Amino acid sequence: MGVRKDLKRAKQRTDLASRSRVEVVKDAAGTVREARTPALARPLTTGSIADLPFTNAAETPDAVILRRQEEDGWRPVTAREFAREVTAVAKGLIAAGVEPGGRVAVMSRTRYEWTVLDFAIWAAGGQTVPVYATSSAEQVEWIVRDSGARHIIVESAENADTVAVGTAGHEESPHSWQLDAGELTGLIALGHDLPDEEVTKRRAALVPDTIATICYTSGTTGRPKGCVLTHANLHTEAANTVELLHPVFEAVTDQVASTLLFLPLAHIMGRTLQIACLMARIETGHFPSIKPEELRPALKEFRPTFVVGVPYLFEKIHATGRATAEKLGRAASFDRAHRVGVRFGEAYLNKFLETGKGPGPGLYAAWALYDLLVYRRVRAELGGRMRYAISGGSPLDRDLNLFFSAAGIIIYEGYGLTETSAAATVVPPLGPRPGTVGQPVPGTAIRIADDGEVLIKGGVVFGAYWNNPQATDAVLKDDWFASGDLGALDEDGYLTITGRKKDILVTSGGKNVSPAVLEDRLRSRAPVGQCLVVGDNRPFVAALIALDPEAMAHWLSVRGLPADTPHTELVRDERLRADIQQAIDHANAAVSRAESIRAFRLVEGEFTEDNGMLTPSLKVKRHTVTAAYAEEIEAIYRK
Repeated sequence: MGVRKDLKRAKQRTDLASRSRVEVVKDAAGTVREARTPALARPLTTGSIADLPFTNAAETPDAVILRRQEEDGWRPVTAREFAREVTAVAKGLIAAGVEPGGRVAVMSRTRYEWTVLDFAIWAAGGQTVPVYATSSAEQVEWIVRDSGARHIIVESAENADTVAVGTAGHEESPHSWQLDAGELTGLIALGHDLPDEEVTKRRAALVPDTIATICYTSGTTGRPKGCVLTHANLHTEAANTVELLHPVFEAVTDQVASTLLFLPLAHIMGRTLQIACLMARIETGHFPSIKPEELRPALKEFRPTFVVGVPYLFEKIHATGRATAEKLGRAASFDRAHRVGVRFGEAYLNKFLETGKGPGPGLYAAWALYDLLVYRRVRAELGGRMRYAISGGSPLDRDLNLFFSAAGIIIYEGYGLTETSAAATVVPPLGPRPGTVGQPVPGTAIRIADDGEVLIKGGVVFGAYWNNPQATDAVLKDDWFASGDLGALDEDGYLTITGRKKDILVTSGGKNVSPAVLEDRLRSRAPVGQCLVVGDNRPFVAALIALDPEAMAHWLSVRGLPADTPHTELVRDERLRADIQQAIDHANAAVSRAESIRAFRLVEGEFTEDNGMLTPSLKVKRHTVTAAYAEEIEAIYRK
């Protein structure tokens, strides 16, 4: 299979393997307390990220760097064409009154125009303020007021209404344009008579330390904070990840790299991905939804060689595969394929890392059978050409990672925050280690504080929260950023995230429990949709579980039950409870008995963005969910 040949071929390239060397520092007890990786890319000393489209146009004008989705398919966009569009929009923004350093908000789902606007705002000398397309009027009001954005581009009429309501009380409402109404054309026309040299002059005035974006956090613990990121921050992130990953993939595969970008561009992970792809001249398409049922047809049509996603995507692909097998009466076969895949992935990984013999003849034969029956269908769900993926946002279940590895798709995990310009760590391409989030991105250092908190230092770390010096001082000390996450480093500098400081539960028996490990494993098992582990100041740990509607529709169908079976009947169904208990057992296998889930409650409804229980990056808002289901939590402990 291609992916295993890639790994074998890469291992033979000692020049690739030695590109990045991690240094570790131990304390007196021999525990690794710090890991640091020297930079692979030169720091940005002049200019800015805004130069990228124009550099590409000058050096490879006819190279296809983007593909734009249109009614008849994916139209190629050359470097020359993209730079021309960026210039035209930048002139319109200047003509509309955007001053050097002015903030321009963009409220849209991921689409081609978002990328054009981002680079046009920079080329005009401005600063981009991303706003999630799902933001409420209250959230828009805060971001626009706090950032001081005087101009905003929205995607839809609904977004325009949200902005109008949110900013109705402002002394001056922002000037807005709507993409769906074709108003970008009017903006371009506004700057038609402005000479291109005005854009060149604005762009030339930018330096590495110029603010590029004020990117607001998702607000899981309160009002969103605006992270001030410079062009140097974004360049350091993109350039070092490109230097780490791209030469390896380019050298060991025969594919022209391409990706479908579906992460929200209001999220820093999506933004830095688009910069990295433009920097490496990787063909990129855009898709406006991260929902697997909507995304899967686009993946099959675009056929990317790699994607960057979140665990939810891979969990849903796996769950869909099992649901399809169950409809055909082959659920047991899929479950065997899963178990074989995990064993095969583990054995092959051990062989590659020289820590084991690798799969034996019997395991190879079993893998070959299930590759024909199951794994090839998983590859087809992702377009058929994908060999690699990067997962971030939260930990990916280790068994799920190994399953995809057996299916021919290596998933590399990464870890980062808005404050670190996205990834602060990533699993290196020649050192896969499922269950960890990798080593420091080149040019970055990771330190574990005495209380287990992950501290981060390097060119990717932001400089301040906008208009919030008190919050800045609370997390930045001696150039180290206190992430709020808990973790540990191993002997090779690989980081494992074990939880969030603020989320730690302390049972009435005094046991500290990190809910993240349990929740991540629970969500990887259908029909669990979202969940919340509780138990703070309680006698034991329990879980609230919201069922996944798609998985439940399938569950009801194969058992001959009505699609509208009331929730009150479902919660008493012993078959459903047994399936949920299997998911609970899978989660509990990762922790001690004292930390394990002893009881669960199936709650009605979902955790969604619309009801305020999920952030746009699909993180659970713990306080909101706890308040909404307070009675259900109390009922667990009254038993």
